[in-house]
Amino acid sequence: MTDDTAPADDGQENRQSGLGFSRYSRIMKMARTPSRDEYRKTVGITALGIVLLGAVGFATMWLMTYLPSYF
Repeated sequence: MTDDTAPADDGQENRQSGLGFSRYSRIMKMARTPSRDEYRKTVGITALGIVLLGAVGFATMWLMTYLPSYF
């Protein structure tokens, strides 16, 4: 009596083989170190975003602290 059915984990091995580094190799090949100008622009835009978020948070806190006392 022979068992002609495929093992249950056969499909699992095929699915997990695509989860390795080879899946991201194309992205890694395209990646490069940014130029100094590109890096400065990125840092500047990020800093501006952090300052704006802080200003909005501070304004909200200030309004919630002092505005209700006028009503």
